[in-house]
Amino acid sequence: MNKKIFWGFFIGVALVSPFIGAVSLHLNNLADFNSLDAQIFYNIRLPRVVYAFFAGSLLGITGLVFQTLFRNALMTPYTLGISSGATLGAGIAIKLGLSTFLFGIAAVSLFGFLGAVFTIFLLIYLSRFLKSSQQVSLLLLGIALSLFYSSALMVVFYLGNSIQNDMLLRFTMGSLSVIGWENPVLLSIISFFTTVIIYAYRFELQLLGVSKESAQLQGLNSKKVTLILLLVSSLGIAILVSISGTIGFVGLVVPHMVTKFYKTTIQNRIIKTSLFGGFFLLFCDTLTRAIPTQSELPIGIITALIGGPFFIALILRRNK
Repeated sequence: MNKKIFWGFFIGVALVSPFIGAVSLHLNNLADFNSLDAQIFYNIRLPRVVYAFFAGSLLGITGLVFQTLFRNALMTPYTLGISSGATLGAGIAIKLGLSTFLFGIAAVSLFGFLGAVFTIFLLIYLSRFLKSSQQVSLLLLGIALSLFYSSALMVVFYLGNSIQNDMLLRFTMGSLSVIGWENPVLLSIISFFTTVIIYAYRFELQLLGVSKESAQLQGLNSKKVTLILLLVSSLGIAILVSISGTIGFVGLVVPHMVTKFYKTTIQNRIIKTSLFGGFFLLFCDTLTRAIPTQSELPIGIITALIGGPFFIALILRRNK
């Protein structure tokens, strides 16, 4: 597919997306801010489009970081169990009823961040004991942690009441439903600064993508840079999960699709991956609203339907 057609298609989807949904909007009514159409467009549809774009951007760029740092095409915050750790942390905060603010940070976001960071440090610690086939074994550890976190989340689910369980179900399936601009603005700031920080370390990321030895020969403190990039990525993912729940496979699919179109170095693919991640998730979210169903499909189902076969094909191609 031609690159211009490729980007033109997703830009077209972004322009059409605010007008797709259960309620049809009339363009003539959008100028009247007191009309129902204008309220739906400016307070529900448009914030959702912005939120979906920056959520996809964050997922895509963090997927690229994890795949580069671990030098494995299958490594993402989702496959390594980091998203599941953040989900479990957020679920515990919901079960404990910690809806207040701690040090200016929402308790759900704080617990989600702690769950993601705990998983990161646990993976780093366990990787020290791996000798042969380290990257494959680390991936298996991540899958095992995901299963453990899912089981623990089920325990929290059975201990919770109906309201708490509804919130937990939303986390496990993922949702991009937002009302107003508070969450879209918050996530856009987080996604922007995450991308800026990763781009600032683009040369270091390029060296680490080759090997730690090459980076150290260039005088790079590989442990420090790796820790910074992992923590920044984990913070972004944790906050996203605390708001929208788990959205899988975006961080896996997007970096590979960008690599297929742009055979350049990692440092030259950072911005492209960020942009394409946003457009890709927005496309998936538009599908959830375009498919006629009794209730809106969770975004996690759509990304899993696309990412699952992609994940299998990627594994088979690597074995060949």
